[in-house]
Amino acid sequence: MSLKILIIPGLTLSEISTDSLKAVEAAAGADSEVVVCEHSLARNHIEDADIVLGLVTPKLFAIAKKLRWVQSISSGVDSFMYPEFMNSSVLLTSEKGLVGEHLADHAFGLLLALTRQLASARDMGSASWQKRPELRAEEVELSGLNLGIIGFGGTGRSVAKRAAAFGLNIRAIDKDPVEHSGFVTEVEPSGALNDLLSWSDVLCICCPLTKETENLINRKTLSQLKKGAYIINVTRGEIIEENALIDSLKAGHLGGAGLDVTPREPLPEDSELWSLPNVVMTPHTAGASQYRASRNLDRFISNIEKFKTGQSLDGLINKIEGY
Repeated sequence: MSLKILIIPGLTLSEISTDSLKAVEAAAGADSEVVVCEHSLARNHIEDADIVLGLVTPKLFAIAKKLRWVQSISSGVDSFMYPEFMNSSVLLTSEKGLVGEHLADHAFGLLLALTRQLASARDMGSASWQKRPELRAEEVELSGLNLGIIGFGGTGRSVAKRAAAFGLNIRAIDKDPVEHSGFVTEVEPSGALNDLLSWSDVLCICCPLTKETENLINRKTLSQLKKGAYIINVTRGEIIEENALIDSLKAGHLGGAGLDVTPREPLPEDSELWSLPNVVMTPHTAGASQYRASRNLDRFISNIEKFKTGQSLDGLINKIEGY
């Protein structure tokens, strides 16, 4: 099978090493062509491409006449959910299931920054020594707290694994029937959300952004959380309604929020989230890992072999569901 493969580097796959390129070429076969180019030049190569590794915007998709499969270089695929692509027969795969470990690391980094007053101590600098009694009075131990997880895919499972080590009680919900793990004995349906919220001391958002999850955490759902609860989000900002979150934090209903993602990115300077003392934020960096690019490339190379032989691809996205 002769293929043309176009690789468009991006934030999570910034370059292709010589060895990686040789591995892709070997998987594609001697009769195939592999092109690596920046996004600004992709329109010069995509018209006759069979496969793309990278982001395909609506403008690029409109001229990609031979395209049969795209592998995203991000775990979230909401940027592909435009009508022309969704209604096409082009296959979409992603890093689904490959990013959970580092997202979970980051989630606990944010949680510990809040509960152990790490961010507050850092911001105080040398004055923190004079504020030791105040800092100690606000510190919270994780052991014995209730952790609710929304979304039990790769990220949710990795969060649960870490939570068990910290001694948290864990419950999880998911839209789809999914197998439990050794750390969660039952994954409840999404209809259990209200009960999960009222039970949780910590709520961790681990689901993808879809039509159903956009603004899932809003004024009503936030009010159902325990007073003093913490909320952590490392997936997509649009899952939480920004103004409702700000109001809940200012009112003292929420104990704190750890956010790697926000509904607007970059978050405008005039957003009150920047100035609230019970908020810790990072600029959408939870997805970074020294292993991320190689994991995605390994999946891509394996998928090339499967594509050529008509096998089901790993990380295949249901374009209707959006994940």
